[in-house]
Amino acid sequence: MKFNAFGRTHAVRTAMLAGVAAVAFVAPTAVMAQDEVASQEEEPEEAELAASGNLIIVTASKREQTLQDTPIAVSVTTGETLERAQIRDLIDLQTVSPSLRVSQLQNAASTTFIIRGFGNGANNFGIEPSVGVFIDNVFRSRSAGQIADLANVSRIEVLNGPQSTLFGKNASAGVISVVTREPQFEFGGSVSATYGNYDLMVVKADVTGPLTDSIAFAVDGSYNKRDGYATIVNLDEKINDRDRYGVRGQLLFDNGGALRLRAIGDYNKIDELCCNVGNVRFGPTAPLVFGVGGAIGNEDALSDRGYLNTLPRNEIESYGGSLQGDLELGALTLTSITAYRELSNLSNQDVDFTSADIVNELRDQKVETFTQEFRLTSDFDGPLNFLLGGFYFDEAVEQNSALTTGANSRLFFDLLADAPAAARAGRAPQPGTLGFVESQLGLPTGSIFSQGPLTAEQFSLDNTSYSAFGTVDFEVTDWLTLTGGFNYTKDKKDFALAQQSFDELSNISLVDAFIVGQIAAATMTPPSQIGPAQIAAFAAGNPAVFGAIASAATNTAVNPLLGLTALQFQPPFLNLPNSVEPGRTRDSDWSYTLRASAELTDQINAYVTYATGFKASSVNLSRDSRPSASDFTPALLSNGAPSGSVILAPSSPIRDAGLIVPNLSTGSRFAGPEDATVKEIGIKASFPGLAVNLAVFDQTIEGFQSFAFTGTGFALANAGKQSTRGFELDTTITPIPALVFTFATTYLDANYDSFTGSAVGDLSGSRPAGIPEWTIATSATYTHELGSSGNNLIGRVDYYHESQTQLLDGLPDFIDRTLADPFAPARDIAKQYRREVNEVNASLTLALDMGLEVSAWVRNLTDDRNLSTIFPGVAQSQTISGYPNQPRTYGGTVRFKF
Repeated sequence: MKFNAFGRTHAVRTAMLAGVAAVAFVAPTAVMAQDEVASQEEEPEEAELAASGNLIIVTASKREQTLQDTPIAVSVTTGETLERAQIRDLIDLQTVSPSLRVSQLQNAASTTFIIRGFGNGANNFGIEPSVGVFIDNVFRSRSAGQIADLANVSRIEVLNGPQSTLFGKNASAGVISVVTREPQFEFGGSVSATYGNYDLMVVKADVTGPLTDSIAFAVDGSYNKRDGYATIVNLDEKINDRDRYGVRGQLLFDNGGALRLRAIGDYNKIDELCCNVGNVRFGPTAPLVFGVGGAIGNEDALSDRGYLNTLPRNEIESYGGSLQGDLELGALTLTSITAYRELSNLSNQDVDFTSADIVNELRDQKVETFTQEFRLTSDFDGPLNFLLGGFYFDEAVEQNSALTTGANSRLFFDLLADAPAAARAGRAPQPGTLGFVESQLGLPTGSIFSQGPLTAEQFSLDNTSYSAFGTVDFEVTDWLTLTGGFNYTKDKKDFALAQQSFDELSNISLVDAFIVGQIAAATMTPPSQIGPAQIAAFAAGNPAVFGAIASAATNTAVNPLLGLTALQFQPPFLNLPNSVEPGRTRDSDWSYTLRASAELTDQINAYVTYATGFKASSVNLSRDSRPSASDFTPALLSNGAPSGSVILAPSSPIRDAGLIVPNLSTGSRFAGPEDATVKEIGIKASFPGLAVNLAVFDQTIEGFQSFAFTGTGFALANAGKQSTRGFELDTTITPIPALVFTFATTYLDANYDSFTGSAVGDLSGSRPAGIPEWTIATSATYTHELGSSGNNLIGRVDYYHESQTQLLDGLPDFIDRTLADPFAPARDIAKQYRREVNEVNASLTLALDMGLEVSAWVRNLTDDRNLSTIFPGVAQSQTISGYPNQPRTYGGTVRFKF
């Protein structure tokens, strides 16, 4: 049998119809459980494959093809598998797709998708996703708009490696494509109810049918509510709950003519208390938390017990609509997909993760997205076929956020300020240091860390991009096809960032305060009367004395004020755009794909691919956004750290333009583009009872956009080069029609080939954290027919494994400036924290011929607990926190299909 990348022969269509019922229970690589009538015209070998469940149909190449003939590394999960495995959202999808990793961070909106070790960006709405998520061909730009419960899904395809020539929105790491069921012209539907532990209640319903001979409708909805499993001890409340619902309506126009239209509208709402944070390690500040009457969790991060002064509320609202039209023009098909979506995310969290009222954060984010895609596809009988498309993307992001200091903040930081002196004297820290500092610096009494606003932030981003893309297939012979593809992307981002920092201490340069004090003493002038003119005159008239004062001011062993640097969490922010920083990026790129695919035998296909991908610049929409080193050069302390001095700052564009503010340091406003390259060899074989897919690849990303939490903000930087070599093996074994085994594994040899500018120093030559070397997803499904009644008892067990891996590249608050390599401790401490995943899931379903199904299920059967990642404690030096995974859950589901 022979298929090209664009069309399908008559034999494909008939074999698919015959085999689709048998395929329904294949997982994870199974597809399309539809009620179709078998045709008598299939070819013999295709009939055998269909009957064995090995004829898999996918649309990874934007056309229906068998999985065997799709020359792309793709894994497929059916709606049937989603139901059997109780996979409710994309977060759970990784347990059946080993090349995909999904992690949820501090709130429901912060979910990161990673393929083959590449992915980032969920914590910052300015970061372009490396993994593109498409739902019914519509690009979802933010993870907050992707994680709603999966309803009425036909299948989910995970495409590994850069995808540029088939998707208008270039994706440098891969694509997750969710395909839902279309409206049907035969009345039907289903309703289900689930109850589980933690008082889980899930209700789903869908109905479809004809409105006229040419218009069909579909409506589905879901409601998911569950108590939390993590206890906030001091508040006697549960968090990590579920409280979400969604509705969706569809209309399909299909009169058998040239034009076909599908309209979809949906609304989803999440209002949850998320997410639980476990305490991994006590830092030296932990006793101070207790000293102000608070508490912090013990060092058992998996105990599901924590302390907060307020519950972490997260509200997400996502809605939108799309219209897809397909117009057949003889052997050509013109497709148009128009979509508009809105997303809002509101979170309010206690970010110090203690019961003391120290620091809280509010984020209010809104995203409006419009996309338009056109595709022209050929289906010629001759050797040449093509796809040509255009994609337009227009998005506006707004974020208003703030940090607030609480009732215990002043006392906590006062004790922290006295802690070094107390340690030297062998006594407990005492309050009074901040009051003394205020008196010496001329600040109002009680102003430092007073209760109230700490920062107020206003960020905005406008992103417009367009791309042209396409592929051409040329059948050289009956068994060899050559493919060439391209993507040209032009991307424009304009951004504005502003922040007001209200803390009195953070607005003062401690180096400059020392200099002013010394000049005031030398000239017997009140410090309040020492301004820029007086400083310049003193330096000009007394260069040697001024040099000595400057040297002392930047010497950590001489200037006593420098001990307060650790308390300057939120210094003044340099707003942009400004006269030096325009607040914009302009990117363009040509990506391409070259592929040769061959039908070696009727059962074995192979392909060789060389492809490139691209991701445009990302913007650091956070309070840790700082000028680049080319725009600003800070004065340094004796230990090499930025001094924060305005007086001593050397010439730079920002200083020379008069834009410098106290305590300004360098970092990044944005990270430049990513350029991905993959070399891949794949073999796909399908025999009666056995299907095997193997892909061996070498994938690199130049300029990988690394994004790391530093304890007070986010560092965004381009790694020089990150690479991953490895293979993906995916098998389905059907020894008898009733029994299906699947085994999928991914091996990744990942490396930072070059990354000198990370937040924890030079990572070149090291393995990136969070990427397991081995990942395994395997399952067994047995269907026992109860006599000849058509009733079945279906048992399924699946197992997911990640080999032990380091959780984080490094922890910045362990940096020690007294060492030759000050970043070494930050990297070394992180090496102590690793995880291994071993998750077992199971279900047993009684499926009656009349449409009723009753299931019992359990996820994480062995209650395997681990941390998805760790991060530095906020405002608590050398404290380490982490996000635990979900404990064992179980329940029962009753479903009726009609």
